[in-house]
Amino acid sequence: MPETMRAVRQHSFGGPEVLKIEEVPRPEPLWTEVLVRVHAAGVNPVDCKTRAGGGILSTQGPLPFTIGWDVSGEVVAIGSGVTRFAVGDEVYGMVNFPRSGAGYAEYVTADSRQLVRKPEVLSHQEAAGVPLVALTAWQSLVSVGRTGPGTRVLVHGAAGGLGHIAVQIARARGAWVCGTAGTAQQDLVRQLGADEVYDYTKVRFEELAHDIDVVVDTVAGDNGLRSLRTMRPGGVLVSLPVPPDEQTLAEAARLGLRAVSLTVEGDRTDLEDITALIEAGAIKPIIAEVLPLERADKAHELIETGQAKGKVVLKVIG
Repeated sequence: MPETMRAVRQHSFGGPEVLKIEEVPRPEPLWTEVLVRVHAAGVNPVDCKTRAGGGILSTQGPLPFTIGWDVSGEVVAIGSGVTRFAVGDEVYGMVNFPRSGAGYAEYVTADSRQLVRKPEVLSHQEAAGVPLVALTAWQSLVSVGRTGPGTRVLVHGAAGGLGHIAVQIARARGAWVCGTAGTAQQDLVRQLGADEVYDYTKVRFEELAHDIDVVVDTVAGDNGLRSLRTMRPGGVLVSLPVPPDEQTLAEAARLGLRAVSLTVEGDRTDLEDITALIEAGAIKPIIAEVLPLERADKAHELIETGQAKGKVVLKVIG
């Protein structure tokens, strides 16, 4: 193996233009870690926020650093104590979150229990788009929302990177699902399995949705407060971009509802459950764009438009 590798680095905070390819030392796996040759890396909104000086910057250490947490690739070396994988295994996962992930690189190290075997039905590029959004959706719907047969779910931003996976997980859990999306995204969200889709440019969803048990809000703004009007007592609003504001919290309490925030956890058991649904054909990630590692700046530009249908992924090798 080479002693160095290509990685996307930033020496300052700012727009996508601060992301540059550099040659850096290849990491070595410590005890319980594996070294993964990265085939593809997923791009998420938290990457963009951290690049700009927000997001989870406080956990990243000093500049320069490499961002990125979603990876799919091949195990090429193992540290002492690793029993779950062997060299040659194809794996994917959300690595080291919320600490420095360094996923925008040709190699990455991670604790072996943060990774699971890549679904055989997915390419590395498809798999790299799954972990963070699917874990967030799963933990919102299942861990917090207890979604199951008979549950009614509303997903905001249902065609987005997180939303399109949330719709599929809710359907796979036996829920009735509705979602909000723009005019051009209506057919896509229906194809994902939504029972009803509301065009947020033309209608007010709170006048149409009713008796909702779980709301997954990936949009923020006044969506959370408006969503409370659609819910039945005992329901839960999961606000993902930002925590619910004081007005939303107070109104939720008055109505006998819960309004909560959630930070995704790298739970391999959850990811294995998600993998099983992927293998069964119940979840299919939609990839909006695949770009080479050298165009991480363009990937961030696409994410920041908020208009991508599905996930944006960086192709590292292959």
